[in-house]
Amino acid sequence: MSIDRVATSAQTAYFLNHIQNAGHALDKTQESIASGKNANTYAGFGDKAQVLTATIAAEARNAAYANATTFAVTQTDLQDTQLTSLSALASQLKKAVSDAVVNNDGSTLMAQAQSIFDQASAILNSKDANGDYIYAGGRTDVAPVTADSLAALLAAPSAASTFANGDLKKSIQVGDGVTVDYGIAASDIGLGLMEALRNIAAADSGSSFAAGPTLDAAQNSFLTGMIATTGTVATDLNAASAANGYVANRLSDAQTQQESMTTLYKGFVSNIQDTNMADAATQLSLNQTQLQAALQVTAGLHQLSLLNYLGSGS
Repeated sequence: MSIDRVATSAQTAYFLNHIQNAGHALDKTQESIASGKNANTYAGFGDKAQVLTATIAAEARNAAYANATTFAVTQTDLQDTQLTSLSALASQLKKAVSDAVVNNDGSTLMAQAQSIFDQASAILNSKDANGDYIYAGGRTDVAPVTADSLAALLAAPSAASTFANGDLKKSIQVGDGVTVDYGIAASDIGLGLMEALRNIAAADSGSSFAAGPTLDAAQNSFLTGMIATTGTVATDLNAASAANGYVANRLSDAQTQQESMTTLYKGFVSNIQDTNMADAATQLSLNQTQLQAALQVTAGLHQLSLLNYLGSGS
């Protein structure tokens, strides 16, 4: 009679299936360690896939908010510098007028007024890094101040007519449902100064401040009144600068929030997506042990026969 082996085809299939599963688990762990990711498809993350995709989308949205906020911060910083300069020009004009009255001498007043106009119009017509007019109020391809000289300003129907900017104020979304307005129109910050300069130019065209060795009574009275006017212009520009500073603070707070959200999103995604190397190393050792055990048991099973259990003859 024949002595059959203990192993059956069913047992063999059972252990081969264990070998296959152990090998698959080992391959998956090795791939996870090599790639640094727990899976290479969303399906591989199982029930966490939906949360992962939602978090990645939120992170991308937050990054877009952060990029837009960075641009707005750059502009508000520039606006702060330029508003400070405009306020200084208004104060300079006030001093020039005051000096003319105190010294009873307006011989240099118009030269100073022209210089102040040139500097102010240059600021109001300044452009950003993209070549767009900063204070255009939406009309970014049109210079906000059309008068190119104090004479041109005087020749215009009014100071307001020399402003070509629109009324649209730039704004950005800094978070879900949160919008910050940060744009400024040239006419909002420059009209008062241009009106003061135009009034001085108009008075000079009627009776030149440099015509006589001293100011006449009418000139003295006019310039005395302009001291208060130019002071108000400087005060208004200081207020505009303060308002811009408030916006800058809001943007700064938004940046802090965006940075916090970036850290949160990245950490959340990493917890789901990235391989924990310490855990993976432990799992790798376990998978290797399981595969080796399955191979050894299967190999040993096929070497057994009934002879292993029969006692030797005496």
